[in-house]
Amino acid sequence: MRSKEEYLREAIRVSQESRAGGNHPFGAVLVGPEGELLLSAGNTVSTEHDCTGHAETNLVRLASRKYDRDFLSRCTLYSSAEPCAMCSGAIYWSGIGAMTYALSEESLYQLTGDDPENPTLRLPSREVFARGQRKVEVSGPHIENEARQAHKGFWHPNEED
Repeated sequence: MRSKEEYLREAIRVSQESRAGGNHPFGAVLVGPEGELLLSAGNTVSTEHDCTGHAETNLVRLASRKYDRDFLSRCTLYSSAEPCAMCSGAIYWSGIGAMTYALSEESLYQLTGDDPENPTLRLPSREVFARGQRKVEVSGPHIENEARQAHKGFWHPNEED
C-alpha cells in the first residue's frame, strides 16, 4: 500500500492534467480498501461548461455508478485541495468513508483571493461533515507546498514563480 503522500501526489498530478486541458487545477483519486487506485477525475468546469464539474463531484459520479455504498464506505478519496461545500456534500451522500486532502480551503483562498472563478464559501470540509448523520474521516492538509505548484500563475497569470 502506498503512503497518503503518494496518493495525494497522484491527485496533484491529475490537477496538473486538468489545468493543461483548459480547466481549473484540481484533481481527485479514489483508493480502495486494499490500497488500490480505483478511479481518478479532474476538474471539467471550463471544458464542460458545468459549474458542478469539480474534480471531487466528477469522481463521486464515477464511483457511485461503479461501486455500491458498502464498498465506498471502505474507500478514501484523495484530493489535491480541500473539497468545497458542494463537493463535501457529494462525498457525504456517496457513502465514501474517508477523505484526505493536500491544500486547505484557507490556503486556496489565499492563492485565489476574490477571483470570480473561485467564489469560495470558505467553509472547511470538516464543518460540512460534522453536520451529517454519518462519520467521514478527514485528514489534511498535507504537502501543501507541492499542491500549490499546480496553481502557480493560474489565478494571477502575472505572478512570479
